[in-house]
Order: sequence, then C-alpha cells, then structure tokens
Amino acid sequence: MKKILFIIDKIELKYFEFNKLVTNFWLIKEFLERKNEVFITTIANLSLKSNIAYTKCYETFLSDNNIFYKDVKLEERIDDFDMVMFRPDPPVDIDYINATYVFDFVTKPYVINSPRAIRDFNEKLHSVYFKEYMSANIVTSSLYDIEQFLAKYKKIVLKPLNRCFGSGVMYLYEGDPNTRTIINTMTNNETTLVMVQEFIPGVYSGDKRVLTLGERVLKYCIKKLPSKDDFKFNTHNDNFISEAELSEDEIKNFTQVAKKLNSMGIYMAGLDVIDGRIIEINVTSPCYFIKEINGLYNVKLEKEICDFLLTETLLSL
Repeated sequence: MKKILFIIDKIELKYFEFNKLVTNFWLIKEFLERKNEVFITTIANLSLKSNIAYTKCYETFLSDNNIFYKDVKLEERIDDFDMVMFRPDPPVDIDYINATYVFDFVTKPYVINSPRAIRDFNEKLHSVYFKEYMSANIVTSSLYDIEQFLAKYKKIVLKPLNRCFGSGVMYLYEGDPNTRTIINTMTNNETTLVMVQEFIPGVYSGDKRVLTLGERVLKYCIKKLPSKDDFKFNTHNDNFISEAELSEDEIKNFTQVAKKLNSMGIYMAGLDVIDGRIIEINVTSPCYFIKEINGLYNVKLEKEICDFLLTETLLSL
C-alpha cells in the first residue's frame, strides 16, 4: 500500500466527486480501488516551515463507486508520501511557480511530473526542442518579424505563452485588415513574447492527442474536433472526439519525444499533433481522455497508467 498525494486544481477540489472527464479522478479512483491511501490538496495549501515542505490536505475514500474526501484538514510532511501527483491546471502563473519552489525542498517521494521540469518547460515555447516534428515557427514580440513571417507563410497562428485550453489563440491571413491590431494586442505593443506558427489546414479535420507514458507512446489516440464556429477544439464532449490512428512514423518520431521528456522528469505528457506535426506539448496536467479512450477502444486506460506509476516509475526513478 502506497501513500499518495494529488495536487489538484481548486475547482476540482470544490466539486470533488467522480467526474469521467477529469483524468485526476480516474487515477484517484483506481488508486483507491487498489487499497492505497490517497490525499488531495491544492497549491494554496502548500507551505514551508524552516526547510521542511508541508501540505494541508484531505484524505479521500470510496463509497458506492464514487470518490469523496473527509472534511478534516490534515497537515502532512510532503516527504512522508511515497508519490506526489503534481497536477494543478495551468496557467503557470506566479502562484504556480511559487508552488514549484516548495518542491525544491522535497526529497523523498516521487513527484510526477517534476515541478522543476514543469517550471522549466513552457508548453508552447519548449515544443521547439522538437522542431524537426513541428511546423515553421518563431517566438517573438516584434511586429516586423511577425509581419515578415506572415508574408512568407500567408496564414499563421499566434499563441500567448502562458494561457491554456486554446485561450487567446488567434488566426491571421495575409491581407487581413486587422493584422497590426491583432499583433499589437497579442504582443502588448511589442512587449510580450508570443508563439507564431505556420497555419496547418489539417486543423479543420481535428488534432490528435498523442499520449506519452515514461519512454513510450500509448497506442490509444483520439482526435479532437473543432466546433463549427472555430478552428480549435474547445468543447469537451463526445460530439467533438473521435478515434484516431497513429502512423508508424508518428510512433517512431514521438517515441523520441517521450524519451527526451522522460529524461527531463516529464513522465506523462500530451502532444497535440496535426498532420504529423506537433503544435503544443501539454506537461502540467495533461488530459488523458480516459473516458473516451475506454469507450472507443474497450480498455481500462486508468489501470495501465496506474500500473506504470506504481511499478515502473517507483522502481526505476
């Protein structure tokens, strides 16, 4: 039996019950069914006393095939846990960064994903580590550079570096009368860096969520479909999710990505991929679409993930 701490988002704590759309809840439920002790907390409940890291947390339990937590706040040394699942949602703001600093004083439990690795890995900017698998891109705040990039590629996408779930992503085409207004708004008048990528028309057919676990790519894959009034996936329900296949090249290429991420302390990641090209790498609290994958492939993905976390991870790290 292992003692496991989940650091979840404050919204997940507020509405804590088994929610089939939430990766954390599938994993918590599976860990509990395996008779592990599972506790939950949020980044606001982390603290340092001298150089010892603590958390105020709640113990979870199973009842009637659902998950609940005891309404008693406990104070625990983080080093007393066997494993910590560090999965608060983005944005990676100053509160998030400060939480990762607390973990600089944690030595004993295995932390997944590594808070330091998350702190050092911007989900958009650091995708460029794997530029050979990406579309053309630049990171800049320069109006001139973005206009030159637009002139070359005709259609581009601009993304803020610190937002999530497609928030703030803008599409530009050559000749758009709002070009300068959009660029200046995105860059705060050339003071804020943004990711600029060549637009990939295949986005209208959806983007794949490719899942990494340790050094491998999972064979299960879903396609996230855009809504009728947008080019991005922004509605998490079955109408906008379908089964997808990975090509041999994608498996080969993205296995190299998984190995690199794993070596950095990022053991679980979600690659967003269009036409074989990475557009973003989710490392903070990547959604594994467990409900959808279980239904599409007739599997129990949560069991495979927990097998990895409880065996391969604890034995090899």
